Amino acid sequence: MITPIASALVVAACGNLSDIPLTRLDGTPLEPEVFRNQVVLVVNVASRCGFTKQYAGLQTLHETLGPEGLVILGFPSNEFGGQEPGTPQEIAAFCTNTYGVTFPLLEKGLTKGESAHPLFKFLTAQHEPPRWNFTKYLVGRDGRVLASFPSQIAPDDPALLAAIRKALASDPSPKPAS
Repeated sequence: MITPIASALVVAACGNLSDIPLTRLDGTPLEPEVFRNQVVLVVNVASRCGFTKQYAGLQTLHETLGPEGLVILGFPSNEFGGQEPGTPQEIAAFCTNTYGVTFPLLEKGLTKGESAHPLFKFLTAQHEPPRWNFTKYLVGRDGRVLASFPSQIAPDDPALLAAIRKALASDPSPKPAS
């Protein structure tokens, strides 16, 4: 568990998403190469939420747009209505058995407040913290947050798809200084 002070230091040092140390649900590190120069959709997820069926749409995005450079990262959190009380093993089994999830699931953690995971401190530095489960944050190929979408915006929503496609069309190569 990262302390609030260490979390603040990590966020201050982070210029982009690939600078944040992330851990998979199974406790192994998620190497930045998984998402470096990719478009990333980070979603705070929960297994017992009215929006839980969005796992299916997220998996579809992973399958259809993954080959174009989209990476989905699911971040389980129990802070909204206690809707993700499970252990890492229970969460993984639920996601795999119920929705066939194959995109990376991160370790369960907090998404708001002083004790929020550094990932969410980074995501919410310029965007609102999640108000509920299944809030989505779109990160561009350059590792910077482009937009956020509330829980009610489903993975197949035209506005979200348009934002993802626009981000996928961007050139991942660094631009020379002017």
